[in-house]
Amino acid sequence: MTVTATSAGPSAPTPPQAAPGAWRRWSVRLVPAAAAALSGLLLYVSFPPRTLWWLALPAFAVLGLLLRGRSWKAGLGLGYLFGLGFLLPLLVWTGVEVGPGPWIALAAIEAVFVALAGAGVAAVSKLPGWPVWAAALWTAGEAARARVPFGGFPWGKIAFGQADGVFLPLAALGGTPVLGFAVVLCGFGLYEVARVSLEARRTGTVRRVAAAAGVLGVAVPLVAAVAARPLVSDTAEDGTTTVAVIQGNVPRLGLDFNSQRRAVLDYHARETERLAAAVDAGETERPDIVLWPENSSDIDPFTNSDARAVIDRAARAIGAPVSVGAVVAEDGDLLNEQILWDPVKGPVDTYDKRQIQPFGEYLPLRSLVGAINDEWTSMVRQDFSRGTEPGVFTMAGTGVGLVTCYEAAFDRAVRDTVTEGAQLISVPSNNATFGRSEMTYQQLAMSRVRAVEHSRTVTVPVTSGVSAIIMPDGTVSQKTGMFVADSLVQEVPLRSSLTPATRLGVLPELGLVLVAAGGLGWAVGAGVRGRARR
Repeated sequence: MTVTATSAGPSAPTPPQAAPGAWRRWSVRLVPAAAAALSGLLLYVSFPPRTLWWLALPAFAVLGLLLRGRSWKAGLGLGYLFGLGFLLPLLVWTGVEVGPGPWIALAAIEAVFVALAGAGVAAVSKLPGWPVWAAALWTAGEAARARVPFGGFPWGKIAFGQADGVFLPLAALGGTPVLGFAVVLCGFGLYEVARVSLEARRTGTVRRVAAAAGVLGVAVPLVAAVAARPLVSDTAEDGTTTVAVIQGNVPRLGLDFNSQRRAVLDYHARETERLAAAVDAGETERPDIVLWPENSSDIDPFTNSDARAVIDRAARAIGAPVSVGAVVAEDGDLLNEQILWDPVKGPVDTYDKRQIQPFGEYLPLRSLVGAINDEWTSMVRQDFSRGTEPGVFTMAGTGVGLVTCYEAAFDRAVRDTVTEGAQLISVPSNNATFGRSEMTYQQLAMSRVRAVEHSRTVTVPVTSGVSAIIMPDGTVSQKTGMFVADSLVQEVPLRSSLTPATRLGVLPELGLVLVAAGGLGWAVGAGVRGRARR
């Protein structure tokens, strides 16, 4: 008899089937989220001091891939992650001296505008020609970010990453809004071309409208940039002037340089006198105008006779008018001021900075900020007051427009000087607070874009570097190192013609905002009609 053995024990447990499904659900969420943050990081890498401007195109192509066809809520979240991936590393310099709190808070707040643009892009992504609507929505987001809150914060506009790029001539056509729009449109267009091509290979059918939208999204910005090249010129229209840019350096990096205000003044006077000696010895050309940086005299020369004497001596030595950056107290107001100092007459004109920096030169919500961290309120003990008029100094017969540091990020602040008669632009700055961070290179790129936008020579005198002379075509003809005493002397062209961007002012930006609003209205209306049919 044959006996068959059977197991009386319980059967082996089967593996749970829910785990792979749960993993797939999580991956569906995590992979797009990670891709959004990484594409934002890719956009950051396209910005100075690197010259990888073209990386902005794949960054927006990936963003288009992530947002197309999604709900506005998904677009909001993915847009926010894209914004964080871009702005957190871009703005890390804001925390150099005050710690990570303000830096992270600033990036988190500014990323909200990117999130809103992302929601809008997702909403219009099913429309015919969606790359146009989507790029206009990005521009509208930048327009809002440049105005609110607290006067706005335009740092990180796409145009400011394109100083070395092929699209730069578009700045002369329509300013930073048109330049940025073209870059974003080209990136979204690249994705649309790739999407339609892959779909055609899979199905054997080409969607002609979508293909045309993608091709035109890539081709039109490139063709427009080539067509705009004749607007870019460094030819002298009103003769030339020889300009000297003075970088005196500071005793130490960081916020503590403010405690050495007299030393900073002495350093700039000393460098000017050294240049004067070189001129007298025939080693360099005599300048017609001399430009000192912002905060080169934090001691008020109107109330301090010693400071006045130091500046007087330097101006007489060089024998040319000097634009001096000073902190001035006037009728109880604290002003960030540029003073036109004649070598014979002394101070003859002033310009008060109009676009002052929130949390740097004045403290919004002071009581709330003090409740969070009273050390932050001590860094801005007294708020600066705003100037009201554009600054254009007449220096040796030349109209010199003054755009003080932070103001270079604001379209109107730069344009106003040109429409008021500036034949060249000076951007006096003080970057010592931010050490050797990327901030100074980001700001230098802004000035290069402004040079092309308004077809003007732009000088950048900085306390600690990088100081530079920029030609009207955006090329840097001379620059200093960082944290060295130095001076730059060069004969530069003077120009008075107005580019289309200067003439049009805010109109191109307004037009793109209206395009964005039209696309968004169309998308919302289509969604309502679709739900009604269901």
